[in-house]
Amino acid sequence: MKARVKWVDGMAFMAEADSGHAIVMDGAPEIGGRNAGPRPMEMVLMGLGGCTAIDVMMILGKQRQPVEDCWIELSAERADVKAPKVFTTIHTHYVVVGRGLDPKKVERAVDLSAEKYCSVSAMLRDSVELTHDFEVREPE
Repeated sequence: MKARVKWVDGMAFMAEADSGHAIVMDGAPEIGGRNAGPRPMEMVLMGLGGCTAIDVMMILGKQRQPVEDCWIELSAERADVKAPKVFTTIHTHYVVVGRGLDPKKVERAVDLSAEKYCSVSAMLRDSVELTHDFEVREPE
């Protein structure tokens, strides 16, 4: 896997992946950015969310669970130092919506992703305190 990050101007960069998809990353105005895109550390957090979301949906699909909606809310704390301001904790909250979902199967899917399958979790696990929980909701 490869990616390319090219400076645009100010603190804005265009990141492009092997897949051909691209995204603009930008810094905060206080460091010369224009707030034109997510910050690199936000991309790490979003990458974790995307990785585990795919796992959970694949597992629930194999379990034939009637998922109607799913989202992951992530919250992170960063080191209280000048630099590097690495993540120290990340909490992942899964919300899975569907009629008649089996909470035990949802729990198993979430646990399998968080503890075994999610590649981003595996990379972060040794340096960040990772926690997770979930809730199952009936559709409105």
